[in-house]
Formats: sequence, structure tokens, C-alpha cells
Amino acid sequence: MTTSPVLLIEDTSSLRLVYETILKSAGHEVRSAADAAQGLALFKTLKPGVVLLDLVLPDRDGIDLMAELLVLRPATRIIVITANASINKAVAAMRAGAQDFLVKPFDEQRFLDAVGNALSASGAPSPEEKPSVAPGDFIGTSPAMTAIYGKIRSVAGSMASIFITGESGTGKELCAQAIHDLSNRATAPFVPLNCGAIPAELLESEVFGHVKGSFTGAIADKPGAAASADGGTLFLDEICELDLGLQTKLLRFLQTSTIQPVGASRPRKVNVRIVCATNRDPAEQVRKGLFREDLYYRLHVIPIHMPPLRDRGRDVVAIAGAALARFAREEGRSFDGVAPDVAELFAAHPWPGNVRQLLNVMRHVVVLHDGPLVTRAMLPDDLFQSTASRAPAGTAPASLALGDLVGRPLAEIERRVIEATLARHGGSVPKAARVLDLSPSTLYRKIEAWKAGG
Repeated sequence: MTTSPVLLIEDTSSLRLVYETILKSAGHEVRSAADAAQGLALFKTLKPGVVLLDLVLPDRDGIDLMAELLVLRPATRIIVITANASINKAVAAMRAGAQDFLVKPFDEQRFLDAVGNALSASGAPSPEEKPSVAPGDFIGTSPAMTAIYGKIRSVAGSMASIFITGESGTGKELCAQAIHDLSNRATAPFVPLNCGAIPAELLESEVFGHVKGSFTGAIADKPGAAASADGGTLFLDEICELDLGLQTKLLRFLQTSTIQPVGASRPRKVNVRIVCATNRDPAEQVRKGLFREDLYYRLHVIPIHMPPLRDRGRDVVAIAGAALARFAREEGRSFDGVAPDVAELFAAHPWPGNVRQLLNVMRHVVVLHDGPLVTRAMLPDDLFQSTASRAPAGTAPASLALGDLVGRPLAEIERRVIEATLARHGGSVPKAARVLDLSPSTLYRKIEAWKAGG
């Protein structure tokens, strides 16, 4: 099955025998070592594409050995093996260059999947592949984004969980989609789930599914996002919005790769890769007791932080140009580009709502005007009112003076307050929800109702 041998470095003889048997039964060529010295000697002789490395060895620290192996052959894919009590060490190994990690005890299929993924990823990149070229739907060549593109390509072949952070509107879902598209799961489903947009009482069903009649309103079986993503990638956006009870069930799912739909009598196995995202500081959420520490370490294996648009230099002009061309085609307009003074304004603006805010501005221009160039007069009146965009949270903008609200229907007042708060926070529903003391799911439902009603 493989032309490159798999090197197994494991000091426990019984486990070494089990792992060898599984790998050989699947058609892999395996060579084994019982300690770091023997493993290093075999590594230099065999030049394996994949190494299975136990992090606890009798003669040397596993991470220290891994570092030496990667210096000798940087393209080697290393899968680290650790006990549950040492998961922090496995996370450190991932950040130091490991391809994947396995926590004992693990099932046979998870073991073979990890090895298969590593072997697929161990081939050299094709000559025509240019690391600076933006993957997926990303646009921009700034140093900040070039580093992100490299990281996406590096982690795409791994089974490890990815934790994407960044301000609202920075492209966290684009990052997750690009990782999926470059992985060997690209032909399987990519299933996004916004944890903040679903009422807490329905979230378990949305993630794990339910069977008909399991609760009021369950009129048919529903597979849930985890089952729908079987073989592919499950993207959990706004992961920090999960309540603690569901966090416990998600942790159990990560540990066992099994799900049990609401009302089901027995669990079932699924094979998914988890990518999650948040615009909060997850470590701070752990310190506040709002996010389980053990779940954090399970998910926060490979962190990717998306830079805000203000840190991306001239990328803003390239994104604006691409959006302008797309929106002009959709609306039947004849724009050719943006005027030079507008390009300079865009590059200097802080963009509190990031790429999402920029896209809204370009859509506004195209809907209300025609080309050939975007001029400053076409831009929304409030775009460069920096004092409004940086107003302290909790202070109402001038447009919502009390006199403007008196005598208006309560529903209209509510909508105006919510829309102004969203605008101040760059369209971020979680941020606006915190200021308004509402749940994000409540805000999402109100926004969808307004869209439906016009």
C-alpha cells in the first residue's frame, strides 16, 4: 500500500505490537523502535515519510526528539501519541511542527485515518504551487496574509483541530473553508454551524441531531451537523457562545468520535475534522469560567489568528476592486475601479467592521451609483466619521437623540437602537448582543425577521 515505511517509536512492547499489527494489516510497511536512541538511528537509515512518536520515552523527551527529527528532515510528518493526562504536551508538539496527535486510548479507524492523512501529506509540493498565492476566496498579498496562507497550507492535511480567532468580519469562515478545500476531505461535506445564531434549547439537536418524537416539534428524524459532516469538516463558528452543558457533550464527542442524537437509543461513529472560530479571547473565557478548560485544550491545538483589515496595508484596495467588479456584474453597472483619492482613503481608514464592512460599502456604492470610477461623493455619508466609529460602547450616537425617538412605535425604536449598536460594532452580532444584554440568537432572529418583512 505504501512505498515509504512508517517508523513507530513506542517504548511499551504490548502497545508497539498492537500498533504494528494494525498498520501491517492495512498494508503499511512498519519499522519499530523501543526508545529515542534506536528511533533516531532508524530514522537516519530509513528516511521515513511518517513517524509515530510516543511523547514519553525512557531515554529522552519526545518533543526534544521530534525537534531533532524535523531538523534532519523537515518534510517528515510526525504523529505524536500521548496519554490523556499529557494532552497539553501534545498541543505543544503540534505547535512545534507535529502533523497530528493521538490520545490513548484511540480506536483503530482514528489511528489509520491519522496515518493515511500523514502519508498523503508527506509528498513534496508540486513545482507550480506558489505559497504566496491566496488559497480559496482570499484576496491580498500583504505579509500578514501571506503568513496565513502558508499556515493554511501547512495544516490542511492534518486531522488536528484548528482554532481560528479574529475580529468580526476578518474572514474566519473563509479560512475554515480554505483549510477544508486543501485537505484530503475536500470532496466530502463542509458543514458550517453558527453557535451564536441558534437558541440554546435547540443547539444540541442542531449539532447531534434528533429522532422523530424526541421532543415537541420533532416531526421527523434530523441528522444534525456532526453527522452531515461525516467524512468532511465541521466548522463551529462563535464556539464561545456554547453553553457549558453542551460543551461537555462536545468534549465527549471529540474524545470518542461518537454522537447520540436526542432521543436515540444508541450512539453512532462519525469521522469529522473540527475547525472552530470565535471573535472573543478564548483564554479569557476560560478564566471567567464560561468555557471549559479541557475543551479549550482539545480544540486549541493549532491556532490561527486572522489579522484585522487595518493591518493588511494595500489589501483593502485589492478587496474593494474585486468586490466592485463582482457587484457591478450582479447589478448591471459599468464601474472600472476606484478613484486614486478613494483608494488612499480606504488604505488609511481603520475599518472597525473589517472586510464585511468594506463589502457593505462597495455594495452601497454600486446599488446607488454608476461608474466609471468610485468617487468620494459616492461613499456613505458616515463612513469617515471616525468619532462615531470609535465612540465608547454604551453611549448612544447623535442620530438616536431622545427627541427623535419620542412618539415612535416601540418596535421601531427597538429596531433603530439595535441597528445603531450593530453599526457601532462593525456588524458584530455577539458584540452588539453583549452591549444590549441580549443573547446573540435573539438578535439573529430579529434581524432575519426584519429582512423577511422588508
